[in-house]
Amino acid sequence: MTDVLQNNPLSSLAITPGTGSEWSSFPPPRRAADAMPRPPPLAALVTRHPHHLPASASYPSASTLPAYRALIRDLASAGRLDDVDAALASARSRLDPDSLQPLYVACIQAYARAGRLRAAVDTFERMDLFGSPPAAPAYNAIMDALVNAAYHDQAHKVYVRMLAAGVPPDARTHTVRLKSFCLTGRPHVALRLLRTLPERGCDSQPVAYCTVVRGLYANGHGHDARRLFNEMLCRDVFPDVATFNNVLHALCHNGDIFESGALLAKALKRGMSVNKFTYNIWIRGLCEGGRLGEAVALVERMDSHILPDVVTYNTLMRGLCKDSKVWEAAQYLRRMINQGCIPDDFTYNTIIDGYCKRGMLQEATELLKDAVFKGFVPDRVTYCSLINGLCAEGDVERALELFSEAQAKGLKPDLVVYNTLVKGLCRQGLILHALQIMNEMVEDGCHPDIWTYNIVINGLCKMGNISDATVVMNDAIVKGYLPDVFTFNTLIDGYCKRLNLDSALQLVERMWTYGIAPDAITYNSVLNGLCKAGKAKEVNETFKEMVIKGCRPNAITYNILIENFCKINQLEAASGVIVRMSQEGLVPDAVSFNTLIHGFCRNDELDGAYLLFQKLEEKGYSATADTFNILIGAYSSKLNMEMAEKIFDEMISKSYKPDLYTYRVLIDGSCKAANVDRAYVHLTEMVKKGFVPSMVTFGRVINALAVNHRISQAVSIIHIMGCNV
Repeated sequence: MTDVLQNNPLSSLAITPGTGSEWSSFPPPRRAADAMPRPPPLAALVTRHPHHLPASASYPSASTLPAYRALIRDLASAGRLDDVDAALASARSRLDPDSLQPLYVACIQAYARAGRLRAAVDTFERMDLFGSPPAAPAYNAIMDALVNAAYHDQAHKVYVRMLAAGVPPDARTHTVRLKSFCLTGRPHVALRLLRTLPERGCDSQPVAYCTVVRGLYANGHGHDARRLFNEMLCRDVFPDVATFNNVLHALCHNGDIFESGALLAKALKRGMSVNKFTYNIWIRGLCEGGRLGEAVALVERMDSHILPDVVTYNTLMRGLCKDSKVWEAAQYLRRMINQGCIPDDFTYNTIIDGYCKRGMLQEATELLKDAVFKGFVPDRVTYCSLINGLCAEGDVERALELFSEAQAKGLKPDLVVYNTLVKGLCRQGLILHALQIMNEMVEDGCHPDIWTYNIVINGLCKMGNISDATVVMNDAIVKGYLPDVFTFNTLIDGYCKRLNLDSALQLVERMWTYGIAPDAITYNSVLNGLCKAGKAKEVNETFKEMVIKGCRPNAITYNILIENFCKINQLEAASGVIVRMSQEGLVPDAVSFNTLIHGFCRNDELDGAYLLFQKLEEKGYSATADTFNILIGAYSSKLNMEMAEKIFDEMISKSYKPDLYTYRVLIDGSCKAANVDRAYVHLTEMVKKGFVPSMVTFGRVINALAVNHRISQAVSIIHIMGCNV
């Protein structure tokens, strides 16, 4: 069994008991047991580490089956798994082998819960050796352990071995098989097995039904799951609350909040009682499904029979903080304390993190002081939140002080803490300091990962130091850290923004050498760079390459293509891109239409641009302020102020707010078209709305007024200019 989990996992389970070569060298069970040293009695096991056992535990002095069962249970709960094996050995030497089945089952389950599957298998295999051939409960226990560890083939071999041994499967056996079928994507096979259970001498238990219902939901067969659940209720097969909670949890975990709500309503209508866990599962599902208001209302409705516990409050407060409602979360913290519910580490860390993400560092610090006074010990999560919050506010010095404080208190920073600090330093442009922190973390025995390097590379690229960023990537590769798609995308985007397209394309080729396929972000950066550089032909070629290599274009890709076609006056091709987007299942956005309208305007097709604008509105596409600005700017530049003013009035009537650009182009066009009255009106209006015109705009209006001998108005503009400059 030494390599049982490494090469052919648990293959020994396919061997019929008593015939396997691995047992050929062992004497018969009784002789083997006699040959072994006599294990310590129960009393010795209890006194070996008494402080590890429950304080209330008491064990009879006699070595009886109930005493051993209680001891094994408590040893497993205390994590003393080596002593579990010793207790079983002690029981074997003092009790009749035929009575030991419950102890073997308890040991198998204890090992499985602790993740020691090999020990569970070894315990099962030794049952025959020591004269206790496995009965159905033992087979069920090892099968369940194997299924939970995803060893489904081996679990099936155990079932075959069970039949070969003449041990009749029971309802529990079939429930484990149902679970295995569902977990391996075969819920309809499980459903067929469920239908045959009465023929196999087993009643259809609620657990069996709910196992299949859960499997159908998990594999996307919601209709069949609903029908089976209704069938279960119609047959008066009612699940207990724990079984139902498992189904509810699976649905909520998959994000199917509507379905889980409907299922809960059906169960309640049939008179099923819920418990605290039901509430907590449903509240978490509502929070994660974005239905925070319903979660809050549900907590408010919890009555005196089922009071909210720390899990309830933690779940709700986490949801509130994720929705930026940290003040409301803090209110529930006070409420839970007033109700005698003691906050735990998760509670305090959730609120502190919520405060930090909202920039409320003073509130976070005050809460931390209060929590520490009440016995809370800040941990890695606490310091991570505070350091991240301080860095986001630009207070890097205080973040470094807090980092040193954490180290002084004996908290060894891990990778997450270091990455948080490095990110904060890079965000403030302190790249050299970030690199120094990276050196310190290596000295402290905490090695950076590729994400650490990505943070520094991203910081350098944002500062325009693309060459240095490339050096950092190469250094990471030399040290054994392979770059990922984010690493390459950051560098490629940096090179493309500076139109260093040769270096960008070299990096794209290099991605393939590392087995990393360029994604839509990669290609979009290259396409945008080529478009900005006026390389229209290369844009089309790169787009074709992108599609050929299986990378699906997104809306940004098509928007770049629209801009590219507009730049070379291929307006029909640009319009065709919009059609292609719809065919590909993508919805053209405001950028798509604004780019196309701007392309028409840039190519002096103003009437075509306005006609396109009208057609889009007729089809229900919403314009933006930028859409109006593009048209107003285009008509103003051609001194068609009648159309410019018409579109401006339409903009106001549809509640879009003009900005500084809107007024500037209107004033500029009005002055050039000798319509000084409109220029004067627009200037005074923009000042009233809080916009500050540029000196050029002021000068243009003053000059137009002076040319038209309207000196008093020109002087008034000069006064306005003096108050706003």
